[in-house]
Parts: sequence; structure tokens; C-alpha cells
Amino acid sequence: MQATHLTMEELEAGLATLGESPRDSGVIELIVARPAVDQRVLLDSAEITLTDGLAGDNWKARGSKAMPDGSANPEAQITLMNSRIANLVAGERSLWPWAGDQLYVDFDISADNLPPGQRIALGTVILEVSAVPHTGCAKFTERFGHAAIQWVNSPVGRQARRRGVNCRVVGRSGRHDQAASGIARS
Repeated sequence: MQATHLTMEELEAGLATLGESPRDSGVIELIVARPAVDQRVLLDSAEITLTDGLAGDNWKARGSKAMPDGSANPEAQITLMNSRIANLVAGERSLWPWAGDQLYVDFDISADNLPPGQRIALGTVILEVSAVPHTGCAKFTERFGHAAIQWVNSPVGRQARRRGVNCRVVGRSGRHDQAASGIARS
């Protein structure tokens, strides 16, 4: 996997051409399970549960250094990244999965649109936006460059959640009129 590492100027110029993602409802562009370190599986559909998160993903087994006992962080059970930002940073859709998120959505995930505690419907699954920031890691930097990690983690980048947003599964809506490929503010 080798993405072109864009400069800060190229990222800013690319951002100007993206347009705005929808604020109230959007589309799930890509679903990715991470069964093991440095492995990715593209899924056509997803099973998401309260206890395990995304079926086939290693979130629970991997655990988290942020937790005192090393267990999985329930506040980072499901991660979303804006698909327009993923495409800009990665350069092409085939490289999106290497950003490390599970869901790539054409949806406004900014802190202004989805403050912590905001619930969103993902088909019939209800997610709650976490207050835990999603800032990226050394692998993101290695894959997409120093300018990319600085750009997503700048004050403006964090407010827009360019790197993505952490969520936890809180239940099911019971509604079956939402498209399985959709995401909406709940």
C-alpha cells in the first residue's frame, strides 16, 4: 500500500474542491473490517452488535492502551471517516481502508453537526458520538504522510473531524424504513 504523500498546500487546495457532505442523512460508501493487524476485509453489509461492534473486526480482541486494564474502549467501538476526506488523503478509494476506520461515509461528521452524545442511525443500529477524539496514529502518518496527520489534527481539522469520529453502539431503532446503506442523525 503506497499513497502519495500530499503537502499541506495540496491538501488545502483539494479541500476546496470537495464540496460539503450532507448534514442530516448520508451514504455509507465503504465498510471495512480489520480482522488482524494490517489486514482489511471489505464488506458489502455489516452486522453490528452492542457487545462486539462490527462483526469480523478485531476492536474487542485488540483492546486499547487508553483503558487501564487494556480492554477494548467502548467509546471507540465504531470509527467513521468522511469519504471525501479519505479520498483526498488516500488519493484513491482502494487505499481508504488503510486509514484504519470501519465506516467511510458521505456525511458531515464535524463536531458542529455531531457533538458528543449525538445519536446517529446506521440502518437500524443506533450509534452515539463519543467525546474521545479520533486523532490517528503512527501508521496513519506512515501511510499518508506528516502533512496529512498535521492537517487532520490542526484545530480546524479536529473541529471538522477530518481524521474521523469515534462512536459506540447504543442499541437498535426498531425502524426498518431506513436504507441499510444510509446514515442519519437520530
